[in-house]
Amino acid sequence: MKIVVTGGAGFIGSNLVDQLTKQNHQVIVLDDLSTGQKKNLIKYYRKIRFIKIDLSNEKNISKLKKILKGVDIVYHLAGLADIVPSIENPNRYLKVNVSGTLNILNAAKINNIKKFIYAASASCYGANPKYPTDEKNIIKTEYPYALSKNLGEKLVLHWEKVYKLNAVSFRFFNVYGPRSRTTGAYGAVFGVFLAQKFNNRPFTIVGDGKQTRDFIHVYDVVKALVLSLKKAKSGEVYNLGSGIETSVNQIAKLIGGKKTFVPRRPGEPSRSIANINKIKKDLKWKPEISIKKGISMLMSNLDDWKDAPVWTPKKIKNATKVWFKYLKYKKNVSKKNN
Repeated sequence: MKIVVTGGAGFIGSNLVDQLTKQNHQVIVLDDLSTGQKKNLIKYYRKIRFIKIDLSNEKNISKLKKILKGVDIVYHLAGLADIVPSIENPNRYLKVNVSGTLNILNAAKINNIKKFIYAASASCYGANPKYPTDEKNIIKTEYPYALSKNLGEKLVLHWEKVYKLNAVSFRFFNVYGPRSRTTGAYGAVFGVFLAQKFNNRPFTIVGDGKQTRDFIHVYDVVKALVLSLKKAKSGEVYNLGSGIETSVNQIAKLIGGKKTFVPRRPGEPSRSIANINKIKKDLKWKPEISIKKGISMLMSNLDDWKDAPVWTPKKIKNATKVWFKYLKYKKNVSKKNN
């Protein structure tokens, strides 16, 4: 099949492209090269068609429609991530994550794409969902990043309903693994911890470290995305997580090192665990890489983080000032079943 992967030079996208090319699909990567390890990946993609393009730029709409001519499948993974930058510049996040999605959707509609697969975010559930969290949980976006990704999902599902576009949305939980971003803004725990580990610095634990997250290895994510080509049902939303919660303290222990603590942040859940019954049933999929094995795999390539920013409590305080300024604390529910 002829497949377009937007954001295909990024963390999840590049791992997906690997698998699709192994299955002999004809892959076209669309990426604006604005984030991630893009310089190294340009050479990596010399054997496939790579197009540098900003999906959110209206000047590129006609070009985008031509690119998608004859394409069977679109994986839309392109977008901006991270909380703090979205609070600082919400306009940019709405333009990239919402307008960019609208533009690729319209190009897909005009070209009668056979399937449109969207990468949404579990951040849409907010700071206090029910646990384990299923797809019917109420949506409570806490910051512009979460809002922008959820608005993108709403567009995808609306186009599926109105224009009969065969489309599906996956709400990613905490994805980690090889090629995860090593530069840029203060963000994901693994990027922070692994850079600190490489530089023999203490891990900066937020709050008491007892908060949990549902970590899912990128290889398991890719398997689900590939299965979705044939098995995911149009118009459906799927949680894509491990179904297991792991505390930040556990992550620090598995990596191994000293710890220091920084203030708890408002707008963040005290727990995260996905109900994955739906995706397991429909896609006949289940995660296979345990958190212990996944961390061991990362540790064997620790040099990947040698150039990553090393965060200290002082740097984190400065980087998250806007977070504390605009977001307020809310009571988190931490019972096993609420």
